[in-house]
Amino acid sequence: MTADLPEPNADRDLPRELDVVPARPELGGGAATPSFGLPADAAPGLPGAPAPLVIGQRTFAWGQRTFVMGILNITSDSFSGDGLLAADEPVAAAVVQAVRMVEEGADLLDVGGASSRPGHGFLSLEDEIARVVPVIRAVSAALPGTPVSVDTTSPRVAAAALDAGAVLLNDVWGVADDAGMVRVAAERGVPIVLMHNRGEPRYRSLLPEVVADLWRAVERALDAGVPWDHLIVDPGFGFGKTPDHNLELLAGLSSLRVLGRPVLLGTSRKSTLGKVLDLPPDQRVEATTATTVAGIAAGAADIVRVHDVRQNVRAARMADAIVRGWRPAGWGEPR
Repeated sequence: MTADLPEPNADRDLPRELDVVPARPELGGGAATPSFGLPADAAPGLPGAPAPLVIGQRTFAWGQRTFVMGILNITSDSFSGDGLLAADEPVAAAVVQAVRMVEEGADLLDVGGASSRPGHGFLSLEDEIARVVPVIRAVSAALPGTPVSVDTTSPRVAAAALDAGAVLLNDVWGVADDAGMVRVAAERGVPIVLMHNRGEPRYRSLLPEVVADLWRAVERALDAGVPWDHLIVDPGFGFGKTPDHNLELLAGLSSLRVLGRPVLLGTSRKSTLGKVLDLPPDQRVEATTATTVAGIAAGAADIVRVHDVRQNVRAARMADAIVRGWRPAGWGEPR
């Protein structure tokens, strides 16, 4: 009778167990039970701390302190009212703002020409290029040691920006099922920020889905030829998420550490902060610094992208001193 019984799990097509280290009961101890060994051609799957990354002429050693990215909006419809197209000479105004941000402690600058706020208007690629390229060229010339990134969803704009002096791509649709931007990053040998986004805020479980979407984006970039160390992730605060989603995202930022990549956090002046405090964009500085500190405490804010550089640099340095063990030059010397 027993000979006619089906084999265990014969009603399912299950993978075979490979690379099993057999039990050696005669040795006793840990060798007495079987285990799995790493396949000869497999990566360990344990990325550890991100390796330092060279962006332009600067080396970013992750984990030592938080880096601050200043925002240069070359737009007319920025949600925060900081669009530089309103200036008589937008390029000159951008350079003045860039220099001020670096003096206040910005480590890198992010130039964007197309608004990404909810419900933003359409901008042609030609117009976007005409906005960002002169600014990137001028800022790169004025501040040759400061890395400049371009905030765009267009591979064509990204390529033009790189030709003008940008050294980092910042893609707010980094999780899109399209490899156009990561191919540019691979071909040009530059790092890229992959940001989470959705067309509508529909989730079964927010944090697992954000992490899963970002991991698929990382794999898509790796498949396109972008090196592992060239990838930075951004949870997409304010993008395809309700205010409650955004607050839950902030509360669970530590979950992003499972990705093993540096994290860029962009909460500056965003609407969720205004809704919590009932304040307009130009009065959300303290709220932004609070999120900067929260991100650092969670170990998920290697770069913070901000409008108000001075205040966020100070908040980040204090949080770094507590959380990361950072100390200023000359610490401990008599004064």
